[in-house]
Amino acid sequence: MKHLSIVAILLGGLFCSVAGAQSPIRPGDRIAIVGNTFADQLRIHGYLETALLQHAKGVSIRNLGWGGDMLTARDRPTNFPSEESTLRDHGTDVIIACFGMGESFDGIEALDQFRRDLQSFITSHAGKQYNGETDVRLILVSPIACEDLGKLTPNREARNDVLRAYTQATNDVASAAEIPFVNLFETSLYLMDEPVGPKLTTNGIHLNRFGYWAISHEFANQLLASDQPDDVRPWRITIDARAQTGQGRGVELSQLTINHSAVSDSQVNGFEITFQGTETTAPRLPPPTDQPLPSPLAFHRDTMVVQNLPAGTYQLTIDGEHVATAAGDAWGQGIPVDRSPAHREAERYRADVNDKNLQFTYSWKALNQVHIVGERKRSPSGRALPGEVIQFNRIANQRDETLRSGIALKSRRWRLARVER
Repeated sequence: MKHLSIVAILLGGLFCSVAGAQSPIRPGDRIAIVGNTFADQLRIHGYLETALLQHAKGVSIRNLGWGGDMLTARDRPTNFPSEESTLRDHGTDVIIACFGMGESFDGIEALDQFRRDLQSFITSHAGKQYNGETDVRLILVSPIACEDLGKLTPNREARNDVLRAYTQATNDVASAAEIPFVNLFETSLYLMDEPVGPKLTTNGIHLNRFGYWAISHEFANQLLASDQPDDVRPWRITIDARAQTGQGRGVELSQLTINHSAVSDSQVNGFEITFQGTETTAPRLPPPTDQPLPSPLAFHRDTMVVQNLPAGTYQLTIDGEHVATAAGDAWGQGIPVDRSPAHREAERYRADVNDKNLQFTYSWKALNQVHIVGERKRSPSGRALPGEVIQFNRIANQRDETLRSGIALKSRRWRLARVER
């Protein structure tokens, strides 16, 4: 328990990098994400967007990230729509800008130029009202750290020295401009150095699916950093079997019953706990791995703690579906419950987020440029493409409307029963 307390204190100091009393992201914001490969790949995993949709109601996100983009190198195909026109089409309220990784390969000696380029980027958007009413707000995001992958990353320490300097430069420019700054470098470096859990990247600097799950938690926390109410915290259900009491955060408990005498073919000594669990906040997305997680990430999982259980093995079911099985002492420490029916529904919601992003990508970044400006421009498929692009955009907008309703919160029957092993 002492170790967990230390981790909790460390997390509280490490991951609150956003300055200011008001959250950078507000309910109803229309958000655009711009930047490099890190930004681009956020759209195909959906973890950050799902978290923002759950906790900043009514937001709408368009990801304009492009692999390899840098502040002064953002090449696009011939006749590609301007970024400004896309921002206006979306009615953008806030831009989340992810730069610094590509620029960092120019080394420490290019830091002054990087600062000037960041300042120019801020100036280019100053006073612009893409939503037609208010000045666009900017959020600057640091690069992530470089992970130790052995022979794949022989200069890891030197690379992180450079990335740390570019992170500090981004912070300095953001501070001078009085705009929010999200520090993902320190977050990722801390998690990368944890001895437990899967690797976060494929090559040291490009996140894998688990990496996006892990980093997106802290990314979302910093974007929603002002008050951190209960609705952005994971579920925590605590029951004392001896005192026959229980309480929940994220799930409200009612009809709690602790029965020492119920008997069935699968039970030993007939011990069971049942209650009605009414979801008051959306569940956290489960990690895309079965490996143990480092302590900082374990804190992000929806968890059930049952203290003072008699010795034995206990199985949790929700609405009759198996969720978890563990020994009584393990339940006393806390067991993740993110394989439940509610969490499967959350995963389906994330799939819907990813589908919306795919429809927008088809409308914005057509996959075959030869049909737009090349030799097939006058072919039947080339002539049909403008209409198809418009239709894809309509589909993306329709998906937005569907996503606004969020994940349905339900009341379910929870049952923890001792079973024979």
